Amino acid sequence: MPRPTGRVLTLLELLQSGGTRTVAELADRLGVEGRTVRRYVDHLIDLDVPVESVRGRYGGYRLAPGYRLPPLMLSEDEALAVLLGLAAGRRAGLTTAERTASETASAKIRRVLPKHTAHRLDALLEALAFTDEPGEPDRPDAGILLTLADAVRYCRPVAIRYTDREGRHSERTLHPYGIVAHGGRWYVTGRDARIGEDRTLRLDRIAAARTLPGSFEAPAGPEPVQRVLSGFATAEYRHEVTLRIHGTAEQIRAHLPAAVASLEEHEPTAGQDPAVERWWRVEIRAQRLDWVPRTLAVLDRPFVIERPDELRDRVIALADRLASHARQT
Repeated sequence: MPRPTGRVLTLLELLQSGGTRTVAELADRLGVEGRTVRRYVDHLIDLDVPVESVRGRYGGYRLAPGYRLPPLMLSEDEALAVLLGLAAGRRAGLTTAERTASETASAKIRRVLPKHTAHRLDALLEALAFTDEPGEPDRPDAGILLTLADAVRYCRPVAIRYTDREGRHSERTLHPYGIVAHGGRWYVTGRDARIGEDRTLRLDRIAAARTLPGSFEAPAGPEPVQRVLSGFATAEYRHEVTLRIHGTAEQIRAHLPAAVASLEEHEPTAGQDPAVERWWRVEIRAQRLDWVPRTLAVLDRPFVIERPDELRDRVIALADRLASHARQT
């Protein structure tokens, strides 16, 4: 027969699953009488677990939101899922400024894992590899991230203090459409109310965010992810590259994703199968050109360089080097 302490922990686990549980339901699940359930609830309250009593026909008990989390009861699979998510978030750079929060949360869970479960987790993390190693990007402040998320949900404007890539400081009113994680960084996309134009801003460059009174109407059109990616592809950089490439959209996108290049049919034909190879106009904005010839070589599709001439010279130089190396014996 389970000890009373075990039943109290089982009661906590039942309440953590959400919703209101009737006394009869809890008594049935615990195998005790109703008055014993009430005594177990008192034990939880004595431990500062915020349990609420709900009156009425469908009344019973539920967990109330508090300023701190009550003790969590995780199964083995749930603990592994949480730890794996924390590990993946750190490796992908998708953590907030409070990096120690992720580390201490992992340590607390690992400390109470059964030995065989901890060994399984260690084996998994040793065997796991990531294709993307973003390095150590700056991380956004958790409070700013949550403020912006709330503004997105309720279409509320926010006042922010922002530092651009040139180090210039500004105060802006932003109508945020969405938050996007890309390439190990966090971005918010929305309309800058002062200039009336859409902008994509890095969250780690936002020093403060404050919700303002009022609301705005979210626009129709591209989703936040498409807005961010197209913003990358059309941003102002040193070089503007225009190409014509023959192939399918899938072949081209495999090496020139939407965050790098914009893509449109060179001579649109109504009803044409997108899987059929044809000529596409590709526009790239790049700070440097050295990577473009290598990408075109890997793409291995017929192409025409429209601009700039410097890129044509670089492609010819790469071709000459490859041909020279190939002739060596």
